Amino acid sequence: MSAVRSGGRPRSVRGSLLSIVLGFEIIVVFLGALVAFGLDALEPTTAFVGGGVLVLVMIVTLGLVRFPIGAVIGTVVQAAIVATGFLVPIMFFIGGTFAAVWVYCLVVGTGIDRRNAAATDTSTEI
Repeated sequence: MSAVRSGGRPRSVRGSLLSIVLGFEIIVVFLGALVAFGLDALEPTTAFVGGGVLVLVMIVTLGLVRFPIGAVIGTVVQAAIVATGFLVPIMFFIGGTFAAVWVYCLVVGTGIDRRNAAATDTSTEI
């Protein structure tokens, strides 16, 4: 049984999984900006504005993950987060881990959605 939106359409598994990843990652990016500030890796303005912009892009992407463009923007965001490792080296590991989870959810969620669509199509033909 799949969750149904208020519009009556079934909710995408891929969109749900990607939303979960982004939701947790928003917290990590916010804390990463605090770490960059605390370690004097960046000027305070740069750390907070850069982190804030990244968080805002991720929030917008949360609303777009049900569309193909959301997955594309999310993938670019993952690359940007991994790149923050040049400023705070631990972000290579943290960003890489989230990027791996993102790709996994993208692939597996798409596969589940395709199987669900195929099952729905065959069940309506009976």
